[in-house]
Amino acid sequence: MPDPLTPEQRHRCMSHIRSRNTKPELKVRQWLWQRGYRYRLNVRSVPGKPDVVLRRYRTAIFVNGCFWHGHSGCDKFRMPKSNVDFWQAKINRNRERDQLNYQILLQNGWQVIVVWECQLTPARFEQTMWEVELRLNQNFLSIYKPKTYATPTDEPLPIAAESRSAYGKREK
Repeated sequence: MPDPLTPEQRHRCMSHIRSRNTKPELKVRQWLWQRGYRYRLNVRSVPGKPDVVLRRYRTAIFVNGCFWHGHSGCDKFRMPKSNVDFWQAKINRNRERDQLNYQILLQNGWQVIVVWECQLTPARFEQTMWEVELRLNQNFLSIYKPKTYATPTDEPLPIAAESRSAYGKREK
């Protein structure tokens, strides 16, 4: 079926699609903020300019649209029937760029959480966000785990107190 819009109309429609402050992103941000997580948005110094950056947790959250990032196995992603070569190349470039950014972040010690648009439907939203919170808590614990020190096992540990016999006796 041919596109009912003229190329100029289609261009105008596509040019108004936003890359930040999308509805799925706002849902994730609102949930995180209500739970007390504080974050920064679209930080340029972090590779891939993630949608949400939690520096304290050393975690980058990407909220991906199923169509734009080519979510395989998802109902919301279908390759357009017109201009197939263009769209296939564009979506493949997006996928490759995403994978490269994830690898760079992981190599730099960051954790990456990807939330797909289809995971934010009312039926799956709570489960998805609890999984995000679980990952954040695991990241926090892995970063701030208590330090352990090796102690010699053969020698008794030194005691920084007096012997018990010294207590209760007064010198005259």
